[in-house]
Amino acid sequence: MFFERHQGGEHAILVHPELIDDKEREDPREFEELVGSAGANPVAFITSTSPQPNPKFFIGKGKVEEVRQAVKQLKAEIVIFNHSLSPTQERNLERELECRVVDRTGLILDIFAQRARTHEGKLQVELAQLQHLSTRLVRGWTHLERQKGGIGLRGPGETQLETDRRLLRERIKSIQKRLDKVRKQRDQSRRSRKRADVPLVSLVGYTNAGKSTLFNTLTTAEVYAADQLFATLDPTLRRIDVQDIGSVIVADTVGFIRHLPHKLVQAFRATLEETVAADLLIHVIDCYDSERDSNIEQVNDVLLEIGAEKVPSLLVYNKIDLLADRAPQIDYDEEGKPWRVWVSALSGEGMALIKQAIAELLGECVVEATLQLKPSQGRLRAELFRLGAVLDERSEDHGGWLIRVRMQQHDLQRLAKREGELQTL
Repeated sequence: MFFERHQGGEHAILVHPELIDDKEREDPREFEELVGSAGANPVAFITSTSPQPNPKFFIGKGKVEEVRQAVKQLKAEIVIFNHSLSPTQERNLERELECRVVDRTGLILDIFAQRARTHEGKLQVELAQLQHLSTRLVRGWTHLERQKGGIGLRGPGETQLETDRRLLRERIKSIQKRLDKVRKQRDQSRRSRKRADVPLVSLVGYTNAGKSTLFNTLTTAEVYAADQLFATLDPTLRRIDVQDIGSVIVADTVGFIRHLPHKLVQAFRATLEETVAADLLIHVIDCYDSERDSNIEQVNDVLLEIGAEKVPSLLVYNKIDLLADRAPQIDYDEEGKPWRVWVSALSGEGMALIKQAIAELLGECVVEATLQLKPSQGRLRAELFRLGAVLDERSEDHGGWLIRVRMQQHDLQRLAKREGELQTL
């Protein structure tokens, strides 16, 4: 399997090229965090500044020589670039440096390969890796343009390179079929939730913003959470109870990053559909991060790419425990709706405010009514209490009840449809 990668620990030379005309520059600090998340051991950090990329090596010939000397002196096993490289550039660099060269996309793919735990997650990572590899198949091989030969190995005039490409295409098609099956299963589960009128709230945000920690604190789950990039790949769903709303499904999803490779967005389409189909997005933001505003823009760009830009969202500014003068609070917009909540997922401060904001945003169709129940409607009375909808109750002389309720309008309509008729006062 392609997702079974080296466990890390390799000596790595980091190359951070800066293009003067590039408006969206990569963050060197984030680059080091990515390399650390991949498990490599950085032994040198080399920067390069140029007006535009060199067509052959991306960086200039002088800088290539500097990297080559560093590889020899430090006995590095891999050179990692903080930028996407073309297959030709990658191949030329490997020939000059005499070691493996990995670009930013390959680095992120490697981290994803290490983090995937579920069968679905591994399939998605392998699909992205195969699509990335298909453009780099000629790298490092000398026999690929020779036709097969020898007894039992004669082919129909097909070169080894063509054979490998054909096998890759067949494997990609096989994985896509299996992921389509997963997608249909998710659609079926989603339709079941819709029929049961259970809202879906999806956590999104920049990688390492604290989504999994927030998810664990909010839902009392035990999802893996760590201070590293892409700690979570596989989506997890949990049910919570929200005042006036009832049951709500919360989904923890993969984090986003600058220039998230398009192949990954496509491969993780089945997972990201939980975001597109959500009733509400909780955009988790690391309020202590100096790149906070830029990270928000990057997340919005990915939401636009997957078609989730129109889903209502709530900004959650996490990690207020790192700020000296910030207390948990809800900020409201001009229409009186919550748009931002300040919390600390680590300490648990502000969790009740998140539920309150969810209730206010999803509870626009909450109604109050007084129901007159007959003695034979004891099961309905019990269900109203189970839903937490009862505000007040009085017993009547004939054995019935007068119950004042506050609940979602669609829940009241569902109960009325089931009971045939509800007597209201």
